[in-house]
Amino acid sequence: MQVMVELSLYPLVNEYIPPIQDFIDRLNSYSEITVSTSSTSTQVTGDYSVVMKVLGEEMQRTHEEVGQAIFVAKFLNFDAMQSRKSS
Repeated sequence: MQVMVELSLYPLVNEYIPPIQDFIDRLNSYSEITVSTSSTSTQVTGDYSVVMKVLGEEMQRTHEEVGQAIFVAKFLNFDAMQSRKSS
């Protein structure tokens, strides 16, 4: 199953741009997911289990390195939607 996750990161620090850029750069280092960044969010697309594993690891790393940070996420499993339209 494929998933698309739209994420926004809000580090609760004065210098908030570097942690956001670091998180995006780390996501872009994974060849098995697709990452698309806009001015307000980042979309991560790929196999459900891979995306969830990557996000879990990288979100934990951000919390460990930055301290308090808020992640806002929306999840869409688009394989299921396509099969329903076909039925």
